[in-house]
Amino acid sequence: MTDNRTLILDCLEKVGTEVTLCGFVQTVRSHGKVAFFDLRDRTGLMQIGGFGELAGEVSRLGSQDAVKVVGIVKKREERYVNVQMSTGAIEVEATYIEVISKAAEMPFDMGGKELNLELPTLFDHRSLTLRHPTISPIFKVQEAVVASFRNTAEKLGCTEIFVPTIAASSTEGGAEVFNINYYGHNAFLTQSPQLYKQMLVPVFERVYTIAHAYRAEPSVTTRHLAENTQLDCEFGFVDFTQLLDLLEEVAVGMLKGAQEKSEEIFKQKNLEPIHFGKTPRVTLSEAQEIVFTETGRDVRGEKDLSPQDEVDLSNWALKNHDSDLVIVHHFPTFKRAFYTMPDAQNPEYSLSYDVIFRGIEISSGSQRIHKYEDLYNAIKSRGMDPDNFSMYLMAFKYGMPEEGGFSFGLERITMKMLGLQNVREASLYPRDMERVDERLSARPTK
Repeated sequence: MTDNRTLILDCLEKVGTEVTLCGFVQTVRSHGKVAFFDLRDRTGLMQIGGFGELAGEVSRLGSQDAVKVVGIVKKREERYVNVQMSTGAIEVEATYIEVISKAAEMPFDMGGKELNLELPTLFDHRSLTLRHPTISPIFKVQEAVVASFRNTAEKLGCTEIFVPTIAASSTEGGAEVFNINYYGHNAFLTQSPQLYKQMLVPVFERVYTIAHAYRAEPSVTTRHLAENTQLDCEFGFVDFTQLLDLLEEVAVGMLKGAQEKSEEIFKQKNLEPIHFGKTPRVTLSEAQEIVFTETGRDVRGEKDLSPQDEVDLSNWALKNHDSDLVIVHHFPTFKRAFYTMPDAQNPEYSLSYDVIFRGIEISSGSQRIHKYEDLYNAIKSRGMDPDNFSMYLMAFKYGMPEEGGFSFGLERITMKMLGLQNVREASLYPRDMERVDERLSARPTK
Protein backbone atom coordinates (compact mmCIF):
# COMPACT_ATOMS: atom_id res chain seq x y z
CA MET A 1 0.00 0.00 0.00
CA THR A 2 2.85 2.42 0.75
CA ASP A 3 5.54 1.15 -1.64
CA ASN A 4 5.40 4.43 -3.58
CA ARG A 5 5.10 6.58 -0.48
CA THR A 6 6.80 9.98 -0.41
CA LEU A 7 7.90 11.47 2.90
CA ILE A 8 6.69 14.98 3.66
CA LEU A 9 10.15 16.59 3.72
CA ASP A 10 10.97 15.07 0.31
CA CYS A 11 8.04 16.99 -1.23
CA LEU A 12 10.26 20.08 -1.31
CA GLU A 13 11.91 18.52 -4.39
CA LYS A 14 8.64 17.37 -6.01
CA VAL A 15 6.73 20.57 -6.82
CA GLY A 16 4.32 19.93 -9.68
CA THR A 17 4.35 16.14 -9.32
CA GLU A 18 1.91 13.65 -7.82
CA VAL A 19 2.85 12.12 -4.49
CA THR A 20 1.42 9.57 -2.07
CA LEU A 21 1.70 10.60 1.58
CA CYS A 22 0.90 8.60 4.72
CA GLY A 23 0.62 10.01 8.20
CA PHE A 24 -1.59 11.34 10.97
CA VAL A 25 -4.09 14.17 10.88
CA GLN A 26 -3.01 16.97 13.20
CA THR A 27 -5.58 19.74 12.69
CA VAL A 28 -8.57 20.25 10.37
CA ARG A 29 -9.81 23.62 9.07
CA SER A 30 -13.07 23.64 7.10
CA HIS A 31 -14.27 26.56 4.98
CA GLY A 32 -17.28 25.14 3.14
CA LYS A 33 -16.20 24.04 -0.33
CA VAL A 34 -12.55 24.31 0.71
CA ALA A 35 -10.97 22.48 3.64
CA PHE A 36 -7.43 21.95 4.86
CA PHE A 37 -5.67 19.68 7.29
CA ASP A 38 -2.12 19.33 8.55
CA LEU A 39 -0.61 15.90 7.99
CA ARG A 40 2.21 14.66 10.22
CA ASP A 41 4.75 11.99 9.39
CA ARG A 42 8.18 11.24 10.80
CA THR A 43 9.80 14.07 8.82
CA GLY A 44 7.43 16.97 9.48
CA LEU A 45 4.07 18.59 8.75
CA MET A 46 2.35 19.28 5.43
CA GLN A 47 -0.79 21.30 4.70
CA ILE A 48 -3.22 19.28 2.60
CA GLY A 49 -6.01 21.02 0.69
CA GLY A 50 -9.32 19.44 -0.25
CA PHE A 51 -11.54 21.13 -2.82
CA GLY A 52 -15.07 20.42 -4.03
CA GLU A 53 -16.24 16.94 -3.01
CA LEU A 54 -12.97 16.25 -1.21
CA ALA A 55 -13.61 19.22 1.08
CA GLY A 56 -16.38 17.23 2.70
CA GLU A 57 -14.04 14.25 3.23
CA VAL A 58 -11.45 16.52 4.83
CA SER A 59 -14.09 18.07 7.11
CA ARG A 60 -15.00 14.62 8.43
CA LEU A 61 -11.42 13.80 9.41
CA GLY A 62 -10.50 13.82 13.08
CA SER A 63 -7.29 14.55 14.94
CA GLN A 64 -4.87 11.60 14.87
CA ASP A 65 -6.69 9.68 12.14
CA ALA A 66 -4.12 7.62 10.22
CA VAL A 67 -4.58 8.43 6.52
CA LYS A 68 -3.22 7.95 3.04
CA VAL A 69 -3.29 10.96 0.69
CA VAL A 70 -2.64 11.19 -3.04
CA GLY A 71 -2.21 14.68 -4.46
CA ILE A 72 -0.17 17.26 -6.36
CA VAL A 73 2.60 19.26 -4.67
CA LYS A 74 2.09 22.97 -5.26
CA LYS A 75 3.85 26.17 -4.26
CA ARG A 76 1.87 28.39 -1.92
CA GLU A 77 1.13 31.97 -2.83
CA GLU A 78 3.68 34.19 -1.10
CA ARG A 79 1.10 35.64 1.28
CA TYR A 80 0.26 32.13 2.54
CA VAL A 81 3.83 30.95 3.12
CA ASN A 82 4.35 29.70 6.69
CA VAL A 83 7.94 30.55 7.61
CA GLN A 84 7.61 28.57 10.87
CA MET A 85 7.40 25.27 8.94
CA SER A 86 10.19 23.70 6.91
CA THR A 87 7.51 22.82 4.34
CA GLY A 88 5.68 26.12 4.75
CA ALA A 89 6.26 27.22 1.15
CA ILE A 90 4.39 24.27 -0.36
CA GLU A 91 1.16 22.32 0.11
CA VAL A 92 -0.49 19.27 -1.43
CA GLU A 93 -3.79 19.50 -3.29
CA ALA A 94 -5.46 16.18 -2.53
CA THR A 95 -7.03 14.02 -5.26
CA TYR A 96 -7.66 10.98 -3.04
CA ILE A 97 -7.94 10.45 0.72
CA GLU A 98 -8.16 7.09 2.48
CA VAL A 99 -8.69 6.69 6.21
CA ILE A 100 -6.46 3.81 7.28
CA SER A 101 -7.54 3.95 10.93
CA LYS A 102 -10.12 6.22 12.52
CA ALA A 103 -9.02 7.74 15.85
CA ALA A 104 -11.38 8.13 18.77
CA GLU A 105 -12.17 11.68 19.83
CA MET A 106 -9.14 13.15 21.56
CA PRO A 107 -9.48 14.01 25.27
CA PHE A 108 -7.86 17.42 24.66
CA ASP A 109 -7.03 19.77 21.80
CA MET A 110 -3.99 18.64 19.81
CA GLY A 111 -4.32 21.43 17.27
CA GLY A 112 -2.77 24.32 19.17
CA LYS A 113 0.77 25.56 18.65
CA GLU A 114 1.47 24.58 22.27
CA LEU A 115 0.11 21.72 24.31
CA ASN A 116 -0.99 23.59 27.41
CA LEU A 117 -1.60 20.76 29.85
CA GLU A 118 -0.76 20.31 33.52
CA LEU A 119 2.01 17.76 34.04
CA PRO A 120 -0.27 15.06 35.52
CA THR A 121 -2.53 15.26 32.44
CA LEU A 122 0.51 15.36 30.14
CA PHE A 123 1.76 12.06 31.57
CA ASP A 124 -1.64 10.41 32.12
CA HIS A 125 -2.06 10.56 28.33
CA ARG A 126 1.60 10.04 27.43
CA SER A 127 0.98 7.81 24.41
CA LEU A 128 -1.02 10.70 22.93
CA THR A 129 0.89 13.79 24.10
CA LEU A 130 4.15 12.46 22.65
CA ARG A 131 2.58 12.88 19.21
CA HIS A 132 2.31 16.66 19.52
CA PRO A 133 4.78 18.60 17.32
CA THR A 134 6.09 20.54 20.32
CA ILE A 135 6.68 17.40 22.42
CA SER A 136 8.25 14.91 20.02
CA PRO A 137 11.22 17.22 19.13
CA ILE A 138 12.35 17.00 22.77
CA PHE A 139 13.35 13.43 22.10
CA LYS A 140 14.99 14.18 18.76
CA VAL A 141 17.27 16.56 20.68
CA GLN A 142 17.81 13.84 23.27
CA GLU A 143 18.77 11.44 20.49
CA ALA A 144 21.29 14.01 19.26
CA VAL A 145 22.80 14.30 22.77
CA VAL A 146 23.35 10.53 22.92
CA ALA A 147 24.77 10.37 19.39
CA SER A 148 27.20 13.21 20.12
CA PHE A 149 28.23 11.68 23.45
CA ARG A 150 28.92 8.36 21.75
CA ASN A 151 30.87 10.05 18.95
CA THR A 152 33.02 12.05 21.40
CA ALA A 153 33.74 9.03 23.62
CA GLU A 154 34.76 6.91 20.65
CA LYS A 155 37.10 9.63 19.40
CA LEU A 156 38.82 9.40 22.81
CA GLY A 157 39.40 5.68 22.32
CA CYS A 158 36.59 4.40 24.55
CA THR A 159 34.99 1.00 24.01
CA GLU A 160 31.22 0.86 24.44
CA ILE A 161 30.10 -1.59 27.13
CA PHE A 162 26.69 -2.87 28.20
CA VAL A 163 26.27 -3.45 31.91
CA PRO A 164 23.57 -5.03 34.11
CA THR A 165 21.00 -3.06 36.05
CA ILE A 166 20.58 -5.78 38.70
CA ALA A 167 23.44 -5.92 41.19
CA ALA A 168 24.39 -7.96 44.24
CA SER A 169 25.46 -4.88 46.22
CA SER A 170 24.58 -1.22 46.50
CA THR A 171 26.81 0.95 44.30
CA GLU A 172 26.86 4.03 46.47
CA GLY A 173 25.77 2.63 49.83
CA GLY A 174 23.03 4.34 51.82
CA ALA A 175 19.28 3.90 51.82
CA GLU A 176 18.44 5.39 48.41
CA VAL A 177 18.35 2.05 46.64
CA PHE A 178 15.58 -0.20 45.33
CA ASN A 179 15.73 -3.68 46.85
CA ILE A 180 14.33 -6.50 44.73
CA ASN A 181 13.50 -10.14 45.38
CA TYR A 182 15.80 -12.03 43.02
CA TYR A 183 14.67 -15.66 43.05
CA GLY A 184 14.38 -15.52 46.80
CA HIS A 185 17.66 -13.63 47.26
CA ASN A 186 18.23 -9.97 48.03
CA ALA A 187 19.50 -7.84 45.11
CA PHE A 188 19.41 -4.20 44.04
CA LEU A 189 18.61 -2.06 41.04
CA THR A 190 21.87 -0.30 40.24
CA GLN A 191 22.27 3.30 41.32
CA SER A 192 24.83 3.68 38.53
CA PRO A 193 26.95 1.48 36.24
CA GLN A 194 29.96 2.61 38.27
CA LEU A 195 31.35 -0.66 39.64
CA TYR A 196 31.03 -2.52 36.36
CA LYS A 197 32.75 0.12 34.27
CA GLN A 198 35.64 0.26 36.77
CA MET A 199 36.09 -3.51 36.52
CA LEU A 200 36.49 -3.13 32.75
CA VAL A 201 39.33 -0.60 32.90
CA PRO A 202 42.00 -3.38 33.06
CA VAL A 203 40.29 -4.97 30.04
CA PHE A 204 39.82 -2.01 27.67
CA GLU A 205 41.51 0.91 29.55
CA ARG A 206 38.84 3.35 28.31
CA VAL A 207 35.13 2.55 28.30
CA TYR A 208 31.77 4.25 27.99
CA THR A 209 28.20 3.14 28.52
CA ILE A 210 24.66 4.43 28.22
CA ALA A 211 22.74 2.87 31.09
CA HIS A 212 19.66 3.18 33.24
CA ALA A 213 20.13 4.04 36.91
CA TYR A 214 17.70 3.90 39.81
CA ARG A 215 17.59 6.00 42.95
CA ALA A 216 14.94 5.66 45.62
CA GLU A 217 15.18 9.30 46.65
CA PRO A 218 12.09 10.45 48.57
CA SER A 219 11.98 13.61 46.46
CA VAL A 220 9.32 15.12 44.22
CA THR A 221 11.18 18.04 42.67
CA THR A 222 11.70 19.50 39.22
CA ARG A 223 15.15 17.82 38.99
CA HIS A 224 14.68 14.27 40.32
CA LEU A 225 13.64 11.01 38.67
CA ALA A 226 13.52 7.53 40.19
CA GLU A 227 14.85 6.11 36.92
CA ASN A 228 17.19 8.07 34.70
CA THR A 229 19.60 7.51 31.83
CA GLN A 230 23.32 8.00 32.47
CA LEU A 231 26.08 8.63 29.97
CA ASP A 232 29.26 7.30 31.60
CA CYS A 233 32.96 7.26 30.79
CA GLU A 234 35.85 5.64 32.65
CA PHE A 235 39.57 6.09 31.84
CA GLY A 236 42.67 4.20 32.94
CA PHE A 237 46.22 5.58 33.34
CA VAL A 238 45.11 9.15 34.00
CA ASP A 239 45.68 11.66 36.78
CA PHE A 240 43.29 14.25 38.18
CA THR A 241 44.21 17.06 35.77
CA GLN A 242 43.85 14.74 32.80
CA LEU A 243 40.44 13.67 34.07
CA LEU A 244 39.28 17.28 34.24
CA ASP A 245 40.50 17.79 30.67
CA LEU A 246 38.65 14.69 29.48
CA LEU A 247 35.53 15.73 31.37
CA GLU A 248 35.49 19.10 29.64
CA GLU A 249 36.23 17.58 26.24
CA VAL A 250 33.31 15.18 26.52
CA ALA A 251 30.92 17.82 27.89
CA VAL A 252 31.71 20.37 25.19
CA GLY A 253 31.86 17.80 22.39
CA MET A 254 28.53 16.31 23.39
CA LEU A 255 26.69 19.64 23.74
CA LYS A 256 28.19 21.21 20.62
CA GLY A 257 27.41 18.16 18.53
CA ALA A 258 23.85 17.94 19.85
CA GLN A 259 23.21 21.62 19.17
CA GLU A 260 24.50 21.33 15.62
CA LYS A 261 22.38 18.24 14.94
CA SER A 262 19.33 20.04 16.38
CA GLU A 263 19.80 23.34 14.56
CA GLU A 264 16.35 23.25 12.94
CA ILE A 265 14.61 22.53 16.26
CA PHE A 266 16.54 25.32 18.00
CA LYS A 267 15.32 27.73 15.30
CA GLN A 268 11.71 26.54 15.48
CA LYS A 269 11.62 26.84 19.27
CA ASN A 270 13.63 30.08 19.28
CA LEU A 271 16.09 28.60 21.79
CA GLU A 272 19.11 30.39 23.20
CA PRO A 273 22.32 28.89 21.73
CA ILE A 274 24.72 27.33 24.22
CA HIS A 275 27.67 29.53 25.17
CA PHE A 276 31.03 27.79 24.86
CA GLY A 277 33.49 30.30 26.25
CA LYS A 278 36.35 29.21 28.51
CA THR A 279 34.93 26.73 31.02
CA PRO A 280 35.92 27.90 34.52
CA ARG A 281 37.24 25.34 37.02
CA VAL A 282 36.88 26.21 40.68
CA THR A 283 37.12 24.33 43.96
CA LEU A 284 34.06 24.04 46.17
CA SER A 285 35.56 26.64 48.52
CA GLU A 286 36.24 29.02 45.63
CA ALA A 287 32.70 28.46 44.33
CA GLN A 288 31.28 29.41 47.70
CA GLU A 289 33.37 32.57 47.77
CA ILE A 290 32.02 33.45 44.32
CA VAL A 291 28.44 32.98 45.53
CA PHE A 292 29.17 35.23 48.52
CA THR A 293 30.79 37.94 46.36
CA GLU A 294 28.09 37.83 43.68
CA THR A 295 24.98 37.57 45.84
CA GLY A 296 25.88 38.28 49.45
CA ARG A 297 24.59 34.85 50.47
CA ASP A 298 27.12 33.29 52.83
CA VAL A 299 27.33 29.56 52.10
CA ARG A 300 31.03 29.32 52.91
CA GLY A 301 31.78 26.16 54.84
CA GLU A 302 28.77 24.23 53.54
CA LYS A 303 29.57 20.66 52.50
CA ASP A 304 27.85 20.80 49.12
CA LEU A 305 26.23 23.16 46.64
CA SER A 306 22.53 23.94 46.92
CA PRO A 307 20.32 24.32 43.81
CA GLN A 308 20.48 28.11 44.27
CA ASP A 309 24.29 27.98 44.50
CA GLU A 310 24.34 26.20 41.14
CA VAL A 311 22.16 28.89 39.59
CA ASP A 312 24.37 31.66 40.99
CA LEU A 313 27.56 29.98 39.74
CA SER A 314 26.08 29.58 36.28
CA ASN A 315 25.15 33.26 36.17
CA TRP A 316 28.71 34.14 37.20
CA ALA A 317 30.27 31.82 34.59
CA LEU A 318 28.11 33.23 31.80
CA LYS A 319 28.77 36.83 32.81
CA ASN A 320 32.52 36.49 33.34
CA HIS A 321 33.55 33.65 31.02
CA ASP A 322 30.80 33.52 28.36
CA SER A 323 30.28 29.90 29.38
CA ASP A 324 27.13 27.92 30.15
CA LEU A 325 29.39 25.34 31.82
CA VAL A 326 31.34 25.48 35.07
CA ILE A 327 33.34 22.68 36.74
CA VAL A 328 33.44 22.54 40.54
CA HIS A 329 35.91 20.17 42.20
CA HIS A 330 37.26 19.10 45.60
CA PHE A 331 34.11 18.19 47.50
CA PRO A 332 34.38 16.79 51.04
CA THR A 333 35.49 13.15 50.95
CA PHE A 334 32.73 11.93 53.28
CA LYS A 335 30.08 13.40 50.96
CA ARG A 336 31.25 11.29 48.04
CA ALA A 337 31.02 7.57 47.26
CA PHE A 338 33.42 5.16 48.96
CA TYR A 339 35.55 4.66 45.83
CA THR A 340 36.43 8.38 45.56
CA MET A 341 40.14 9.23 45.95
CA PRO A 342 40.93 11.66 48.80
CA ASP A 343 43.36 14.44 47.94
CA ALA A 344 46.76 13.37 49.30
CA GLN A 345 47.51 16.99 50.24
CA ASN A 346 44.28 17.37 52.22
CA PRO A 347 42.40 14.07 52.68
CA GLU A 348 39.37 15.88 54.06
CA TYR A 349 38.65 16.84 50.44
CA SER A 350 38.41 14.49 47.48
CA LEU A 351 39.53 14.46 43.87
CA SER A 352 35.93 14.75 42.78
CA TYR A 353 34.03 17.11 40.50
CA ASP A 354 30.65 18.23 39.22
CA VAL A 355 29.69 19.91 35.97
CA ILE A 356 27.03 22.61 36.26
CA PHE A 357 25.13 23.53 33.09
CA ARG A 358 22.71 26.44 33.03
CA GLY A 359 22.00 26.29 36.73
CA ILE A 360 21.89 22.55 37.40
CA GLU A 361 24.42 19.80 38.03
CA ILE A 362 24.47 17.48 35.00
CA SER A 363 27.56 15.42 35.76
CA SER A 364 29.51 14.04 38.68
CA GLY A 365 32.72 12.04 38.88
CA SER A 366 36.12 11.59 40.46
CA GLN A 367 39.48 10.01 40.39
CA ARG A 368 39.00 6.59 41.99
CA ILE A 369 40.88 4.73 44.69
CA HIS A 370 42.83 2.17 42.68
CA LYS A 371 44.85 0.33 45.35
CA TYR A 372 43.18 -2.79 46.70
CA GLU A 373 43.91 -2.27 50.40
CA ASP A 374 42.83 1.37 50.34
CA LEU A 375 39.59 0.47 48.59
CA TYR A 376 38.94 -2.44 50.98
CA ASN A 377 39.39 -0.13 53.96
CA ALA A 378 37.23 2.58 52.38
CA ILE A 379 34.36 0.10 52.06
CA LYS A 380 34.73 -0.94 55.71
CA SER A 381 34.95 2.69 56.88
CA ARG A 382 31.50 3.33 55.38
CA GLY A 383 29.99 0.50 57.41
CA MET A 384 29.68 -1.87 54.46
CA ASP A 385 30.86 -5.47 54.18
CA PRO A 386 33.74 -6.00 51.71
CA ASP A 387 32.48 -9.55 51.16
CA ASN A 388 29.51 -8.02 49.32
CA PHE A 389 31.95 -6.49 46.81
CA SER A 390 34.08 -9.57 46.12
CA MET A 391 33.88 -9.47 42.30
CA TYR A 392 34.52 -5.71 42.29
CA LEU A 393 37.50 -5.95 44.65
CA MET A 394 38.97 -8.80 42.60
CA ALA A 395 39.64 -6.39 39.74
CA PHE A 396 41.73 -4.20 42.07
CA LYS A 397 43.55 -7.05 43.79
CA TYR A 398 45.00 -8.18 40.47
CA GLY A 399 46.26 -4.88 39.05
CA MET A 400 44.36 -1.60 38.57
CA PRO A 401 45.99 1.57 37.19
CA GLU A 402 45.24 5.10 38.29
CA GLU A 403 41.79 5.69 36.88
CA GLY A 404 38.65 7.77 37.05
CA GLY A 405 35.61 8.92 35.18
CA PHE A 406 32.29 10.66 35.24
CA SER A 407 28.59 10.32 34.51
CA PHE A 408 26.17 12.70 32.75
CA GLY A 409 22.41 12.74 33.31
CA LEU A 410 20.67 12.61 29.93
CA GLU A 411 17.33 13.98 31.07
CA ARG A 412 18.84 16.96 32.89
CA ILE A 413 20.95 17.86 29.85
CA THR A 414 17.89 17.68 27.62
CA MET A 415 15.85 19.78 30.05
CA LYS A 416 18.39 22.60 30.16
CA MET A 417 19.14 22.58 26.43
CA LEU A 418 15.44 23.09 25.70
CA GLY A 419 14.57 25.34 28.63
CA LEU A 420 12.04 22.87 30.08
CA GLN A 421 10.73 23.52 33.57
CA ASN A 422 10.70 19.93 34.85
CA VAL A 423 13.04 17.01 34.22
CA ARG A 424 10.02 14.73 33.79
CA GLU A 425 9.29 16.51 30.51
CA ALA A 426 12.64 15.20 29.24
CA SER A 427 11.72 11.57 29.99
CA LEU A 428 9.59 9.61 27.56
CA TYR A 429 7.92 7.70 30.39
CA PRO A 430 8.96 9.29 33.69
CA ARG A 431 9.25 7.30 36.94
CA ASP A 432 8.98 9.12 40.23
CA MET A 433 7.43 8.65 43.66
CA GLU A 434 3.95 9.16 42.19
CA ARG A 435 4.05 7.32 38.87
CA VAL A 436 5.00 4.15 37.03
CA ASP A 437 3.27 4.83 33.70
CA GLU A 438 0.00 5.45 35.54
CA ARG A 439 -0.37 7.49 38.68
CA LEU A 440 0.08 5.10 41.59
CA SER A 441 -2.79 6.78 43.42
CA ALA A 442 -5.09 5.89 40.51
CA ARG A 443 -4.48 2.16 40.83
CA PRO A 444 -7.32 0.16 42.34
CA THR A 445 -6.66 -1.02 45.88
CA LYS A 446 -6.69 -4.73 46.53
